[in-house]
Amino acid sequence: MQKDNSKTLTDAIVRAILSVVGPGPVALHEPSFEGNEWLYLRECLDSTYVSSVGKFVDRFEDDLASYTGSKYAISVVNGTAALQIALKLAGVQADDEVLIPALTFVATANAVSYCNATPHFVDCEERTLGMDVLKLREYLSSISSQQSGQCINKITGRVIRAVVPMHTFGHPSDIEGLTSIARDFNIVLVEDAAESLGSFYQGQHTGTFGLFGTLSFNGNKTITTGGGGAILTNNEALARHAKHLTTTAKLPHSWEFRHDEIGYNYRMPNINAALGCAQLEQLPNKLGAKRELFKKYQHAFSKLKGVRLFSEPKSCLSNYWLQTLLFDENLAMNRDSVLEVSNTSGLMTRPAWVLISELEPYKWAPSGDLTTAESLSRRIINIPSSPNLSKYPL
Repeated sequence: MQKDNSKTLTDAIVRAILSVVGPGPVALHEPSFEGNEWLYLRECLDSTYVSSVGKFVDRFEDDLASYTGSKYAISVVNGTAALQIALKLAGVQADDEVLIPALTFVATANAVSYCNATPHFVDCEERTLGMDVLKLREYLSSISSQQSGQCINKITGRVIRAVVPMHTFGHPSDIEGLTSIARDFNIVLVEDAAESLGSFYQGQHTGTFGLFGTLSFNGNKTITTGGGGAILTNNEALARHAKHLTTTAKLPHSWEFRHDEIGYNYRMPNINAALGCAQLEQLPNKLGAKRELFKKYQHAFSKLKGVRLFSEPKSCLSNYWLQTLLFDENLAMNRDSVLEVSNTSGLMTRPAWVLISELEPYKWAPSGDLTTAESLSRRIINIPSSPNLSKYPL
């Protein structure tokens, strides 16, 4: 009987997805190029400035800063590089600890490791899918102490230098609560906003609350530069240093190659920035289409019991990067059958990431209680989310 019920629920979920997006094959999230992409790319090619110098890099950075409300935006090759440099400039040093959610993409932890620091995994909450603020405050109160203005892990003896919330699937974390924790425990707030371009918390764009925020423009993101990322900050000196570090730390000179510190060749090429400029022009339309797709899914799943479509947290405006289904705990065993049937039917669906704390490179790292993250990882499925899917007639 349980197997029959499982098959019934699986079939109902797949039918609901098909009713919104039409028959497969349907990608999870694919880019669309419906604006000035060809025009700007042709202009870039005609100029011969296709690498790290050119007007589109400057324009893309200005446009990003204007859209997000950040004073400065520094474009780089990908979101991981952006987070690595943000952490470095936030003061993260070797043997420091950095608090990150266990439920995130591996790049969040890798960026910490690239700084020779230690990721410290904390739990999430079902309300936002991001860090659980109440649980984090209680946890830090029990394991840390303040010494000389620093937050010290009493168990490991290491400095807890930073906290990095990730806005999961584009939904803003509880930034107000995290800002308070960062202030009260003398920890630097750096936002991983890789998935949340176009998402706002109480009217302010994600990635602009901390000392730094970072973005990703990978091919599967809301807008894409093919590959790319950006660092956001309101601090002029840090913005200049970020630009300097990510462009090999070369001192300005008409012909001489002189570098004053160990830098990184993380420059976004002009040709990628040209694509980004065209994509950013279309962002409002993409966000509108993704919100319309959410409403169609909401209608399709409204009568299904045991599974719900995740909606934006209160006082937030989400970009709905990846539409998310959440099973009731007692029905979590249905997840894999839905994944199998949907993908076999040509509908690309995916589970949440394996918790970073369970991955081989990070099993040794410190962590708090991860009960909710473990539950969410068993119960989440992402379903097709491309903005152009909103055009399919119901």
